Amino acid sequence: MKKNILLIGGSYGIGLELVKQLSKEHIIYVASRTSEALEGTDAKHISFDANTDSLDTTVLPNELHGFAYCPGSINLKPFKMMSLDTFEADMQLNFFNMVKVMKDVLPLISTGGSIVLFSTVAVGSGMPYHTSISAAKGAVEGFGKSLAAEYAPNVRVNVIAPSLVNTPLSKRLLSNEKKIEMMSQRHPLKRIGEVEDIANAAAFLLSDKSGWITGQVIGVDGGMSTLNLS
Repeated sequence: MKKNILLIGGSYGIGLELVKQLSKEHIIYVASRTSEALEGTDAKHISFDANTDSLDTTVLPNELHGFAYCPGSINLKPFKMMSLDTFEADMQLNFFNMVKVMKDVLPLISTGGSIVLFSTVAVGSGMPYHTSISAAKGAVEGFGKSLAAEYAPNVRVNVIAPSLVNTPLSKRLLSNEKKIEMMSQRHPLKRIGEVEDIANAAAFLLSDKSGWITGQVIGVDGGMSTLNLS
């Protein structure tokens, strides 16, 4: 069945890869600030800034079968160097903006629909310099599990928790071959993630093939969260 799927933030990185995969078989709506990268796809663009705008649901179909909230941030600094403003900004983008959009979107999600949210491996693993983003994404994980319980059995809700992925957000951490190799060696599978790795998992969770999966936080992280090879 051809599905109506809404992505918030599908114009670069993981979101864009997800658009490329899903638009081959489904009707994809992308709400994001820019649309240039969507050229060549069949995605329908909605101009939207999660920080300032309310989502115009009148341009969406009456029924959505899938939804993913893709925006994220990476602020990696020692806690003593982080201002309260940084914590508030991370929480606003990653959590409160997601909740605001969810309020508008949930009434459109059909029975049997699927929601995918994004966290980080750092929430479950405990990593230095991740206090702000871990706090924000930890809120996402708790929200996702509770929402899954509340809307079962009609709507499935799952969270993907990636490790370091080669996206525009992480370019400072992966700015040269030495950094890439160092980060790769931290993972049991000896490489960093690519956008396809995460988009593959998200596409699966949005599909009927994952119909018996809900309320999960799924690590797509090269084994980092569960394997210790030292």
